Amino acid sequence: MIIFGLGNPGPEYSATRHNVGFQTIEKIAAQLGLRLRKRCFRRYKWARSADVTLVEPLTFMNNSGEIFPELVGSGESVIVIVDQMDLPPGKVRIRTKGGSAGHNGLKSIIANYGEDFIRLYIGVGRPGEGETVVDHVLSSPSPEDAALIDRATDEAADAVVGILRGEKLEQIIQRVNSFQA
Repeated sequence: MIIFGLGNPGPEYSATRHNVGFQTIEKIAAQLGLRLRKRCFRRYKWARSADVTLVEPLTFMNNSGEIFPELVGSGESVIVIVDQMDLPPGKVRIRTKGGSAGHNGLKSIIANYGEDFIRLYIGVGRPGEGETVVDHVLSSPSPEDAALIDRATDEAADAVVGILRGEKLEQIIQRVNSFQA
């Protein structure tokens, strides 16, 4: 299984709403005792065990799919963890199929890989009055929203680890989709 957490590289983006995928991957790695590393000339950070590969694309969000052809082989299960403005902060949702939901990172993946992957969405809420979408996702959430998003990334990480440990996907989906921080 390959788990991708989407985000933007660089310290200026680390605490932004758009980087909840990276934040979740780091929590999964910690739970599994893995360390993410960047190898020379690679456009991603990754950690690997016998059962799972964790990946943080370093291509910036809108080009996330560019690395899929070099990492994903046929028959491998893929989960993509991504922010979702249509969900309130603290809400988590799993979808086993679907489109891009208007998300540019998912559009890039679909263009380079196809639609056959699980989507794990973490709610970051909609922009406020007078705020653009770009400003919203590339800014840090308020302290209240940050606490909700942190609990949501914990839940998302627990869900992925549960899948890796053999819990039934249907049960995890039911639990996660009813979760609200």
